[in-house]
Amino acid sequence: MVGALVTCGWLFIKPPQQSTPVAAATVPQPAPNGSAQTAAGPSVLEVSAPVQAQAPQQQGKSELEKWAAGLSGPLDIPERALVGYATGELTLRNEQPNCHLSWVTLAGIGKASADHGRFGGGSLNADGVTSKALGAVPLQGAAGEAATDQRSGPMQLTGAEWKRGAGNVQNIDDASVAAGRTLCANGTDLQAGQSWWNAIAKYRDSDLFRQQVLGNAQLYATLSLAPEKASAPSTRAVRFALDQLGLPYVWGGNGPDAGAAGFDCSGLTKAAYDSAGVALPRTADSQFRAEPPVPNTQPPAMGDLVFYGSPAGFIHHVGLYLGNGLMINAPQTGMAIQIATYHRTGDDYAGAARPA
Repeated sequence: MVGALVTCGWLFIKPPQQSTPVAAATVPQPAPNGSAQTAAGPSVLEVSAPVQAQAPQQQGKSELEKWAAGLSGPLDIPERALVGYATGELTLRNEQPNCHLSWVTLAGIGKASADHGRFGGGSLNADGVTSKALGAVPLQGAAGEAATDQRSGPMQLTGAEWKRGAGNVQNIDDASVAAGRTLCANGTDLQAGQSWWNAIAKYRDSDLFRQQVLGNAQLYATLSLAPEKASAPSTRAVRFALDQLGLPYVWGGNGPDAGAAGFDCSGLTKAAYDSAGVALPRTADSQFRAEPPVPNTQPPAMGDLVFYGSPAGFIHHVGLYLGNGLMINAPQTGMAIQIATYHRTGDDYAGAARPA
């Protein structure tokens, strides 16, 4: 606990943000000694779109089903849901090729909206229809935040959004096409980071939702190109951290399972790797000293720990690298666990380590 007093802070002045969205702040948590913690962790998210993923081919139904069967297990997405997301991409590839809609964006929305149709114990049948009609469901992982719009189906579409589609709003194919048309409206190009972010923002006015979509879409894209990494401890740690998005930063916190509302920075990384069967020291500085370093000539890989501070002095903050220049971290008191850009000019990034 003594180490937690002097870790998880961001000790440089952040440059002005330029249209850089961040996760929603949560209610500030007081430090155990009654004083407020004022040092901040990285919390700037430069706009970006998920990286390119393994693309489904415009072939027959059986080929699409084989594609989905190969990725369903590694991605932890039901095969029928994957077919639906791919159907959305393939349909929009024909209708609006300049939109560059990817199935991973639809999958990110499907995960954040209703856990790919599994919310509340539901499932998709062979025809792609939810086993029970899904109305508006609470945002997954939200800290007291809930969806209040009248939304329906596995993609949680509003009535206006569903007008872009046809068929059954509870059908994953029909809902994915309608969601794709919504995202691609007005000539949007989803390859551009700002356009991608704006499209998700219009789809759901929630910072937490946008972060969940971005984080899971990035994970799906990475694993689609390297499905053999799905069971690696690093991947399991990232999945755990993504599930904590929206929980509050809690000074010295080890998470809900340990009786805290949330985590501090090193509490999050330790719990993430604990969930994958890899034990880490408790503080950011001790994790930096104990774990195998990534050579400075190499970029971080998904699941690497990324550190901030002075290698020769003290490491005060740690996050979990997601990919595409992004990390998941618990920044500071008063903020949510969130995705942020891991390295910016003028910061005190100290390097990365690879626990497993």
